[in-house]
Amino acid sequence: MLSQSLRRWPVKADSRPPPPPDAHFHSHPRRPRYHPFSPWIPRHPTGRQFPAADFNQASNSSDHLSHSSGKKALNVDSPAFTPSTQQQTAKKSTFSSQAASAAPFTPRGASAGMLATPSLQQNVEAPVFNPATVREFTPQNYDLANSASQNSAAQDTTYSTDHFTLGSMAQALPSTPYNPYAGEHSGIANAGATYFQSHGGFGTPLQPPQYHLYAPIGPYREELLPYQRAASEFFLSDTLREELQKKAHATLQVMPNTALPQLDRYHSLFPLDTSNRKNTTIFGFPSWVFKATSSKNGKYYCLRRIEGYRLTSEHAIHAAKEWKTIVNANIVRFHEAFTSREFGDSSLIFCHDYHPLSKTLAEHHFPAVPANRYRTAPTAVPENVLWGYICQIANALRSIHSAKLAARCVELSKIILTDKNRIRLAACSILDVVQYEPNPRPIAEFQQEDFVQFGKVMLSLATSTLPVHINNVSAAVESLSAKYSDGLKDVIAWLVSAPKPGDNSKNIDNFMRGITAHMVQYSDLALQAADGITSDLYREVENGRLVRLLCKLGTINERGEFAGDPNWSEHGERYPLKLFRDYVFHQVDQDGNPRLNLGHMMACMNKLDAASEERVYLTSRDGQDAFILTFKELKQMIERAFNELAKQSKQGAPGA
Repeated sequence: MLSQSLRRWPVKADSRPPPPPDAHFHSHPRRPRYHPFSPWIPRHPTGRQFPAADFNQASNSSDHLSHSSGKKALNVDSPAFTPSTQQQTAKKSTFSSQAASAAPFTPRGASAGMLATPSLQQNVEAPVFNPATVREFTPQNYDLANSASQNSAAQDTTYSTDHFTLGSMAQALPSTPYNPYAGEHSGIANAGATYFQSHGGFGTPLQPPQYHLYAPIGPYREELLPYQRAASEFFLSDTLREELQKKAHATLQVMPNTALPQLDRYHSLFPLDTSNRKNTTIFGFPSWVFKATSSKNGKYYCLRRIEGYRLTSEHAIHAAKEWKTIVNANIVRFHEAFTSREFGDSSLIFCHDYHPLSKTLAEHHFPAVPANRYRTAPTAVPENVLWGYICQIANALRSIHSAKLAARCVELSKIILTDKNRIRLAACSILDVVQYEPNPRPIAEFQQEDFVQFGKVMLSLATSTLPVHINNVSAAVESLSAKYSDGLKDVIAWLVSAPKPGDNSKNIDNFMRGITAHMVQYSDLALQAADGITSDLYREVENGRLVRLLCKLGTINERGEFAGDPNWSEHGERYPLKLFRDYVFHQVDQDGNPRLNLGHMMACMNKLDAASEERVYLTSRDGQDAFILTFKELKQMIERAFNELAKQSKQGAPGA
């Protein structure tokens, strides 16, 4: 049987035995790919494999086998063939018994004719596509610099690194400061800016961010459904806008043809008093309040004039300078004090910060109403509002008493309301000058008077009664139990009570320890209000982007001669910009009437600012020209045209 097999497949010298008909080879010019079928290996009738070395020896002595087979045939009763041990030669064999199942070797230098072997086409069934096995694509942070290293792992190891990839080019480009308003953010586009010196900054990302400088930042306290939106999410709150506009109008308000003089460097005086009656209750002299503009810095200040005061000592005016160091959120800041004769008499002028549209607590809670039978009683002040006033006045007194000073004017008419439930102590430092004494009383006595005045103010607000009408303080305090909590009653009673002789426990620090819980609650409310203001500020931080685009369009459209071309704005990339201007601002209806659709204008400008991929159809006025362009292309045209103008402007500037 062995001889018959050898006759069927003769082996020639210096060649390998051909594979059996069922063997299939597949060659690849770069990497050999192997068929899943195992290669043919000669076997003994007993089932054992021939060693590769014996088979090579048999191939070298093929002539001897052919000659001996003709003389003597094999007998069935012959003993089983056992190959003898092959002597070791100097040259190592190519195959081993352990590598018998290895893939067939294809010589690298073999020609196409030598590699040609008979093969049979296999009817291999095509694999069935299963979508479940396909991994879903997830976008990642694409980095051009690392793309080459990621792709090289998938390439064949026989190929060396490509030195012409974009990754090496991105690494070679120097970094430039990131410009969020630039239309192109690639490293190649920004490479030209690196030839000019830059001022620090961070490296330019090769991909633009996935946002356009607009983010709805909190807080989110509205209990709305996911599909619901409040109007304040798109615009500034109407209440806040109206309040700010009123304050701006009051700040800029002037009185034409006025006879008010100019005081030192303060001009454009405007009276702020709501009554022309002279009141000498607090300071002992008539006082008037004016708004004025400083010629030094252009800011607005509040000037309080003490009429008819004659300064008798220089030390009195220096006593007010100690208040310049007091900076507190619940105190109107003091700037300076000086004397003047511009009003025809000797007047003392105090300069404080100006808070437009502010009202005193007396005007807010005890408004002057006409005396008629339909007049209603003042409404009770809510307890949380009273606790807010207590916390704010305590904060102001703590700063004053810590500086070894005393307020001395904690009165309803000298506490102003600047915002909703936001109060400030005004007219501080005035009594230190007006009632100056060379040998003053101890400052502790004035501080105790501050507590008593503080308690009377809160008692007046709690009982809705003016201080001049409260005859029995103890009875008024006891009446608070019907409307307010015992905690508020105890605080007011502690404030209005006179301290015992030698008792130093009545001070601002002990008072604030007793209202710690309310101070924390008020601080939380103040922080929430600050969050709301910050949210409105985030909404308005980029409101100037559309104005910048409109300014650029205005400098390009209908421009006269530029660079020797009188029709520069009428051809090239400038012509579609002219048609875009007509599309946005010069639309008409079917009757030729102008369409003043502000929503259409804002929508187009926002899409242009965001460089949207949405297409827009532009036509000329005569209908002969038409363009279909995206907002992104239009924005790029605007940038290129404006940069051309800016370049020419810099070249023609003096010293350029």
